[in-house]
Amino acid sequence: MERKIQGRDVSERQIDQWVDEAETGYDPQWLKKRMGRPARAEGAAQVVPVRMTDAELQAVMARAKREHLNRSEAIRQALAQWADAS
Repeated sequence: MERKIQGRDVSERQIDQWVDEAETGYDPQWLKKRMGRPARAEGAAQVVPVRMTDAELQAVMARAKREHLNRSEAIRQALAQWADAS
């Protein structure tokens, strides 16, 4: 049986190694350090889906590019400025 992960062949030997590793167990502290995105605060951040028109998203992306930010950073920055103005 041919096995692939993300388009790459995975041998039975590799699968056996992963099984042995999993059965031995993992150090929870090591897993905490390597899993997921870096924390933004003490607690977990929430994902908030927002619908935007193509024009709105293009405007966000253009501003983000000018300011050397990624989309999320640009949106967070805009929200922070809006909240401070109220």
